[in-house]
Formats: sequence, C-alpha cells, structure tokens
Amino acid sequence: MEKNITELTELIRREGAFVSAVHTELAKAIVGQRYMMERLMVGLLANGHVLLEGVPGLAKTLAVKSLASVINTRFQRIQFTPDLLPADLIGTLIYNPRDGTFSVKRGPIFANIILADEINRAPAKVQSALLEAMQEKQVTIGDQTFKLEEPFLVLATQNPIEQEGTYPLPEAQVDRFMLKLKISYPTKQEERQILEARAFTSAVVQLKAIIGPDDILRARAVVDQVYVDEKIKNYVVDIVQATRDPKAYKIDAADLIEYGASPRATIYLTLAAKAWAFLHGRGYVTPQDVKSIGMDVLRHRVIPTYEAEAEDVAGEDIVKRIFDEVPVP
Repeated sequence: MEKNITELTELIRREGAFVSAVHTELAKAIVGQRYMMERLMVGLLANGHVLLEGVPGLAKTLAVKSLASVINTRFQRIQFTPDLLPADLIGTLIYNPRDGTFSVKRGPIFANIILADEINRAPAKVQSALLEAMQEKQVTIGDQTFKLEEPFLVLATQNPIEQEGTYPLPEAQVDRFMLKLKISYPTKQEERQILEARAFTSAVVQLKAIIGPDDILRARAVVDQVYVDEKIKNYVVDIVQATRDPKAYKIDAADLIEYGASPRATIYLTLAAKAWAFLHGRGYVTPQDVKSIGMDVLRHRVIPTYEAEAEDVAGEDIVKRIFDEVPVP
C-alpha cells in the first residue's frame, strides 16, 4: 500500500501541475479570496456544483467568470430574474408551420460551466428546471432527453441580505450543491491591493486559458484513485450520522436539528476530501482534509428547528459542534 501511495502521489504531482498555474492566472483578476478559489477548484475536481453566498461586491461573479476564462471550454452566464421561464434555461420546442413538425431549440444550459447569477431571484419553477441537469447531467425537452457534455458544472451566486424580489431555494435544490460557500470581506491589506489594481475606469484583465476539458477529466480520474482509509470512511459516516442522531454520539443537539444530512452528504464529503487532498499534492485523505472541507459540504444540509432559530443557533453552529465532539480517528 505504501508503494501505491507513493506512486499515486507522483501521479497527482504530474496531473495536478496545472493547479498552481491556474491559481497564478486567477490572481491577475482576483485579489485574495483564497478560500473561495480553492473551493471552486474542489468543485471542479470533485464534479460538484457550488453555491456562493455573500453580500454584493465581493467578486463572486468575477471569480466564476475568471475560472471559466482559464478553462478552454463553453461558458454561459444566466442572469436569474423574476420573469425568467424554465424554457429560457433548458430550451423549448419550436413549431414549424410549413411541415407541421416541432424542432428543438436548446437553451443556455447546454454548456460546460454555467454561472447561475443571483439564482434566488427566479421563482421555484425556474430553479426546479435545473434539478435534472444538476443531478443526472441531462435535459428533457418535450419527449427527447439530451445528455450534457462533461465537464458540466453549475456555479450559482446569491445575496443573503436582500429579501425584496427573491425566492428562497427549496431544499431539494440546495441539496444538489456539493458546496455552499460563505464569502466574507477582504482584509485591509487585500482591499488596498484591490484599490491599487482596480481603481481605474479601464481596469480590464484578460486571462488566458490554462487547461481544457480533457485535463479536468484526467484530474478527476486521479481524484477517484485517492486512498481513503477505513477509519476515515467511518469518520465521514459518523459525522453525517451525528447530524441525524446526535444523541448516539453524546452530543446535546437533538432539540436543535429538524433534519440532518442525507446520504448524498456522505458521498460529497468523501469526494470533496479526496479533491482537497489532490489539491495539496497527497494521494491519501487525512481527518484534517475532512474537517477543512466539511463545513462547506454540510452547512446547507443541516436544518435547525424553530427552537434553534429562536436561540440564534444556525446550521453552521450545529455542524461546528458535531465536528468538535465526534472522535477523530
């Protein structure tokens, strides 16, 4: 096993050589925000959709557009608005009166990287149009089903502070995102760097493509090979189980949790931890990998009770308590 891990680590260093080049290129457009950029890469490598939440002006949209720019693939930005229709996303059937037939007009969802900008500004029927595409990587128009090309990734943004004209994402939609990122303000030093680089009326940065779809698919194949020890697998299962039955793990949080994480969380937490290990040049997953990425996988899957909300306890607080109290292997 030790020899295999060594060989796998060497393979990761070869196949993951593009990671530092991508970060260097992205740094031309994005100052700081290392947390956001690393987790966008995790989503890309682990084949998981990402939801970015933060107040306006924190470069969420710019980060997604910049990431798409360094990948030589098809990118579509969809601005979600209250008057959007499902057909505006997935496409529709067009009637041809000349011969009485219908033809398929494909929507912008037929791309590799989708930026769903301000996703909570469209009503539930439009958000639901993404469900099949995000889970099954296919789109049904009329009686025809079309497979979406790999890689296919939905990167969505939303503003948590504005309630006017917004529609909260249903749980089924939120659960399909592998990661939910909470984007925070830059540091004082980073904000000064932003001022120096962007305080010009003509401040436009052109990024060059570093990788292509084949590079991503090869990297994903290597991520699949990252070794996960039996103890780590049990640790992941314990973490997820503790969100459903905290009493079994002697955690005093049963009255705070309405719903725990689904088995999808177990899969996503394992995949994200493997991608995290890949990004850090390792062929094996450590408990710290699970902890490093765990909050982003679980924060939107643990639904607090009314009692918890009354006590100002959020799902994130519960997840933190679980990570603190579940024994680490």
